[in-house]
Amino acid sequence: MSKFFDKPFSEMPPVAGVGGGLLKKTKGDKYIWGIVILLAITSLLVVYSATGSLAYKMYKGNTEVYLFKQFAFIVIGIIVIYFAHRINYTLYSRIALYMFLAAIPLMIFTYFFGATINDGSRWIKLPIINMTFQTSDLAKLGLFMYLSRQLSRKQEVIKDFKKGFLPLIIPIGIICLLIAPANLSTALLTGATGLLLMFIGRAQVKHILATIGIALIPVLVLIAIALGTYDKSSEKQTKSVAITELKSHGRIGTWIKRVQDFAYASADEMPYQVQQAKIAIAKGGIIGVGPGNSEAKNFMPHPYSDMIYAVILEEYGLIGGAIIIFMYLIFLLRCIRLFRKCPFAFGAFLALGLSFTLVIQAMANMAVAVNLVPVTGVTLPLVSMGGSSFLFTCASIGIVLSVARNVEQLEGKTPSTSPEGETSKPADEGTEALKRKNVEAAVEEVVD
Repeated sequence: MSKFFDKPFSEMPPVAGVGGGLLKKTKGDKYIWGIVILLAITSLLVVYSATGSLAYKMYKGNTEVYLFKQFAFIVIGIIVIYFAHRINYTLYSRIALYMFLAAIPLMIFTYFFGATINDGSRWIKLPIINMTFQTSDLAKLGLFMYLSRQLSRKQEVIKDFKKGFLPLIIPIGIICLLIAPANLSTALLTGATGLLLMFIGRAQVKHILATIGIALIPVLVLIAIALGTYDKSSEKQTKSVAITELKSHGRIGTWIKRVQDFAYASADEMPYQVQQAKIAIAKGGIIGVGPGNSEAKNFMPHPYSDMIYAVILEEYGLIGGAIIIFMYLIFLLRCIRLFRKCPFAFGAFLALGLSFTLVIQAMANMAVAVNLVPVTGVTLPLVSMGGSSFLFTCASIGIVLSVARNVEQLEGKTPSTSPEGETSKPADEGTEALKRKNVEAAVEEVVD
């Protein structure tokens, strides 16, 4: 594997100088590195606060258990980011297809034999280490790597439905259909992110709109059933044999109830976690009640994952919540900057696709906490308590930083062929072309 790094391992500094050597080898966008560190620190503080009571009950007074676990995940996550960003990003183009294909049978296996947690079969329990692994995280990463590869290769025929559009939309559809039975919200977010990336990649707008229309049909049917089977006068759901049978299939009943709760539930009948989140936000006010002083965390379900943003708002107030939003937006802006500066199509689409999926997930999590959308099961990237989702988030950020590192190396140079083997036009010409939103004039197909 040493050939994928800038220098062979034999040239690495001695053990006494490893710290300085690692710092010198840490490249990429410094703003993104800074955001990662700040969100990791925030995660430590908030997870420790949110899990104190739970740890006290489960571990007989030892409230630091989850703090140490989160610290371990952060350390492992930083290591994942470091090594992912040291690897030449063209390697991800070569493994994208294999990762995408591997995710499909894993998702099928998870649906039938996966571990069921909170009424959803989304996890595979890994033997020996006894850790659950959410296969949809691997599927999303593999999908956006493969989609970036296909977008870079299909630029000349991207407007053609059969040659350009179908090879892109079919992988998105497969992954979304496999994710949807256990996690509809994640499937919808993944599909929306994929279509957004295709739009930026110059796919035909009419094809994208047609896809959105087809995808909205089952969603609108679900919403219509939820709204149409609710008796507003008695505030009880209408009894129906057909509807009762429909709700018994998978998680359809859960989806219907969430829509009904969001649309009709009064203040004292809305879901318990939404009630507690609103109480937390109200108590937090502008400046918050201070670190560790949250009370809602003791009553709120999953205050360390799905509802962690409500804990942030209570302890750090609207100011703290706004800072979190600002950090995610800065991360997105830096990745858009990478897209504009990267002279190679695969790297540009890869950085943009992975940043979109992380930021959109973050916004969805925060929207749930403030009751702007129905309850979903998505976590807050880099802040929610560690797990497989945390590590895949770190891997995604490492890949983005790999693109940033290569952009840094190419800035100011005008090579006809990059060190990674991709063909390119001169950097200045490519930058100006991207600024004119003419991707095809600035980038060419990735060469394997």
